Amino acid sequence: QVQLVESGGGLVQAGGSLRISCAGSGYTFSRYTMGWFRQAPGKEREFVAALSWFGSSTNYADSVKARFTISRDNAKNTLYLQMNSLKPEDTAVYYCAAKRSELASSISFDYWGQGTQVTDSS
Repeated sequence: QVQLVESGGGLVQAGGSLRISCAGSGYTFSRYTMGWFRQAPGKEREFVAALSWFGSSTNYADSVKARFTISRDNAKNTLYLQMNSLKPEDTAVYYCAAKRSELASSISFDYWGQGTQVTDSS
């Protein structure tokens, strides 16, 4: 079955950088559009970024544009999110998601990971 496992979360000071990863298994990773979502305490889960299956198309939430970069290594079945210039409001549990679609839209994701915590330590 499809499994998504996030890693790399932790404590980071405001202004710092962090890269989180998501390892996919149980499906043909390169045929799925991948995405990142996050959920802060007391808030609903929100879209962060998406990347189409061959990496030809990206989509970012306005709140992270120019600070976050989504990328993938299909040979390693791994999705990444490079987060720079982190802000306190970026504190959240970050979730990896996958969908059988070539569109890098923010909707209709079918599979989800368990999440990794990113916390501002300032």
